[in-house]
Amino acid sequence: MEALDRLFDALPYLALFVAISLGYLVGKFTVGRFVLGGIAGTLLVGVGVGQFGVELDSGVKTVFFALFIYAVGYQGGPQFAHALNLRSLNELVSAFAMCFVGLLCVLAAAWLFHLDRGTAAGLAAGGLTQSAIIGTASGAISKLDVPADLMRTMETNVAVGYAVTYIFGSLGPILIATWFIPMLMKWDIRAEAIKRAEEMAGGRTVLGPGQFNAVRDVVTRFYAVSDASAAIGKHVLEADGEIADAAVESVIRNGDAQDLTKETVIAAGDVIALSGPTALVQQAARYFGPEVTPPEGFELVQESREIILTNRDIVGMELQDMHDRAGIDLRHGVFLTSARRLGRELPIAPKLTLRRGDELHFTGAPKDLDRIEKLLGYKISAAAITDFIFFGLGLAIGFLLGMIQFQIGGVPVSIGTGGGCLLSGLFFGWLHSTHQRFGALPVGASNFLRDFGLAVFVGAVGISAGPQALETLRESGLTLFLLGVAVTIIPQIVVFFFSYYVLRIRNPIEALGCLVGGRSANPGFAALLSKAGNATPVVSFTVTYAVANVFLTLWGPIIIGVITTNPTP
Repeated sequence: MEALDRLFDALPYLALFVAISLGYLVGKFTVGRFVLGGIAGTLLVGVGVGQFGVELDSGVKTVFFALFIYAVGYQGGPQFAHALNLRSLNELVSAFAMCFVGLLCVLAAAWLFHLDRGTAAGLAAGGLTQSAIIGTASGAISKLDVPADLMRTMETNVAVGYAVTYIFGSLGPILIATWFIPMLMKWDIRAEAIKRAEEMAGGRTVLGPGQFNAVRDVVTRFYAVSDASAAIGKHVLEADGEIADAAVESVIRNGDAQDLTKETVIAAGDVIALSGPTALVQQAARYFGPEVTPPEGFELVQESREIILTNRDIVGMELQDMHDRAGIDLRHGVFLTSARRLGRELPIAPKLTLRRGDELHFTGAPKDLDRIEKLLGYKISAAAITDFIFFGLGLAIGFLLGMIQFQIGGVPVSIGTGGGCLLSGLFFGWLHSTHQRFGALPVGASNFLRDFGLAVFVGAVGISAGPQALETLRESGLTLFLLGVAVTIIPQIVVFFFSYYVLRIRNPIEALGCLVGGRSANPGFAALLSKAGNATPVVSFTVTYAVANVFLTLWGPIIIGVITTNPTP
């Protein structure tokens, strides 16, 4: 042990990366559907490593938390901006109510049980399962006019409060959303999810786990036009219209591909290259003639392209409406194969309402995709690189915003570096979604900044808290745990009934999606998806999740400013 102590004294950053590595290993611990997670694991291991008295530069926490929270804001910017509209008003109010009631529960617990500022912030971070509160609260603590040893004690209490309350904070939404509320309301989640999917799909068959809809697989096959074909003498677009959503990609005559224009007429003996959903293409033999093998050496270039929806005329439209309004000449050769919102898969159904920032994945010929791209928005470039001009500017603005102070009820409050970088990230994420030439931060890069930044920050917090953490845990561990249970459960119960009876969010799947989204509860959402067996909870979850991520993060400095009790020396 002495050798390890000397090693960590000589190389304190070795201790940090050991904590991260072992923390993520511990985080793989699983009980049923509950997974501890790498962040909680890193905090716990960091507290253990901190028993060796490792000292890290405080600037490490500040810089890496800024990177983490900026990436969070950047990724959520388009969705958060989209959530602030009248179409999602009820879901927006539900999410804010969940965050606000959670804050009230934390403040009430702090006043009734005389918790100090740091412990109250840790209770919020763990009970509401928002790790970012640790950073924003720590930033606010660093600006308090208190002795350095008192400041360190408060930062330790933030970490301890989080560690004690986090486990039930993650488990609680799973129990409430997938067992307690459905039992109370007599809801069968799977049956309600199937019913909701059928509503969105206009009565089409809803598939179970492991099943897939082959109609969504786009294929290309070749048919020889027979003498009795109904396609003879028809223009290409006319033929498209008569075979529903399949498309004539090429007309091959005497071995040569014809220039495909609106005036191209199909003749007997032509070979037709037809693309479209499998079921439709299979039926084409009755219209054109027998299926044949492709001509030797013939090539048909297709492309998969993701397009970000930005056109205001289409935002808010249902898929079926967009399809019907487009017309055969516009949608010729273009096939929607998947859609994502906030990084989550959406059900491709006629009644799916499109939102600004949705990622629509199309397959088709490049010239056809170019046509549809101009209508919808812009494509995601696989060759995108980080725009370091705007990246540096965004962080600089975030640090400056963190210096701003304001008063709530006469209490001075600052959003700190964390809150400033979050707001800056939201703005630049929104800016890039509307003007893609500016502020690029590719998904891989932003994911790395988010995950690595938080891992380093939490590891450093655990190591710094190590020497005092065990003593604090012995003194108030059980009380903190029970308070964490209350902070986890009460907001969910209160806001569910508020949303159901006042906001009239009555659909079971929408209501449960709002419940876990407003809690920013990823484990609860994963459990709900598993119970539902399809992607129907995603739509309501994405709006409320984006709102909750912002407001819960901002509660850190609010709690530090409103609670005035300091730890006992």
